[in-house]
Amino acid sequence: MDIILLIVLVVVAILLFLAELFIVPGISIAGILSGCCIIYANYHAFSVFGTTIGCITLLVSVASFIGALVWFMRSKTLDKLSLKENITSTVKRSADENIQVGDTGIATTRLALIGYADFAGNIIEVKSTAEFIDAKTPVKVARIVDGIILVEKCE
Repeated sequence: MDIILLIVLVVVAILLFLAELFIVPGISIAGILSGCCIIYANYHAFSVFGTTIGCITLLVSVASFIGALVWFMRSKTLDKLSLKENITSTVKRSADENIQVGDTGIATTRLALIGYADFAGNIIEVKSTAEFIDAKTPVKVARIVDGIILVEKCE
């Protein structure tokens, strides 16, 4: 009966360890229970069967943890659990569509490379081309790259 208990504890510890490692990362209940199961299994082996069987149980525990980890990494299970979808949606920014190169506005916040500017009543996130621009400074749209509006000081 004690041997069955040891086998069950080691198997449960391995399953909880794999769940902790790949499904619920971080230190959580699964990791703590896995550690408790393996520690108790080895303690029980040493206390009931003696040093020889305890050392064998310890070696089998370590080898089975390493073997289960290698097996799980090589199996297709990780591929089945992984996310395969690409997010293709974008945020619709209707105010940005009205902005053209050469439009002028006023910086509403300090542009420490990124900030906000007011273009004809539309407050839009903008990026400075090279320098810091203080709030309430007139700015001009220099270019638009991938939806990012790059501005510079008006001269």
